[in-house]
Amino acid sequence: MINIFIIGKKGLDSVTGISASLYPKINAIVIGKDSGVVNDYASEIENFAKQNNISYFFRTQTDENVLAKATLNIAIGWRWLIALDIPLVVFHDSILPQYRGFNPLVSALINGDSRVGVTALMGTDEFDKGDIIGQRTIAILYPIKIATAIDRLAKEYALLLEEVISASDGALTGTPQNESEASFSLWRDDEDYQIDWQQDAETIKRMIDAVGFPYKGAATWMDSTLVRIFDAECLADVNIVNRAPGKVLFKHADGLVIVCGSGLLKVKDFYGADGEKLKVNKFRIRFK
Repeated sequence: MINIFIIGKKGLDSVTGISASLYPKINAIVIGKDSGVVNDYASEIENFAKQNNISYFFRTQTDENVLAKATLNIAIGWRWLIALDIPLVVFHDSILPQYRGFNPLVSALINGDSRVGVTALMGTDEFDKGDIIGQRTIAILYPIKIATAIDRLAKEYALLLEEVISASDGALTGTPQNESEASFSLWRDDEDYQIDWQQDAETIKRMIDAVGFPYKGAATWMDSTLVRIFDAECLADVNIVNRAPGKVLFKHADGLVIVCGSGLLKVKDFYGADGEKLKVNKFRIRFK
């Protein structure tokens, strides 16, 4: 029997994407919540468990007596410690050993990686360092929104979860990671949503796309107002003799053209803290 610890859309799509014939192998689902995203899909995961008569708990309300009936724990998108008293398989949002750590998919998309993936590995005392049980990867073409990348990768999560559950009746074995190829992705907070206009336009565009829904959206200061940007268009650069990244260069009928470290970005819509679309009539704006 298996406990599955999950959070977010990839967690939801993982359990809903496996064959119903595997549901009897699930002892319980433990659901995490995340106030840092627009939708953490906790209620959708709860509804799935209810509809399929699978025991479930929210993270802070778990019944240890029920969880103790399992012989394997699986964690998908999980960010809290899980005891290693029984084997633990962790699903990680990267092609390990690349991007160990936090928000690896966001980091990979900002960096413009041509492939992203998911890795199933044995949980150990050191994060994302255990033996690799399986991996699935997909090719990426830019521009791409994070929601689209999550949807595409979620299908691979479900396929990999099926493989792990199907193999769980035997001894799960993996392959050691190549430490010389390891890289790390740091945790992100509100400051990491801030656009750095000194960067080139393509990098900023990828960042805007990578932190959009279900995340809060890229942020920048317009005078004393923090605004969110969810989409932008890269334009060809022009010769600016006194380049000042963040300043508006042109005001088109359908948006503002903003100077970047190199290149230009056209932004059509700006949103306030409550998600309302803002009217921007000024031309002399320096975004910071």
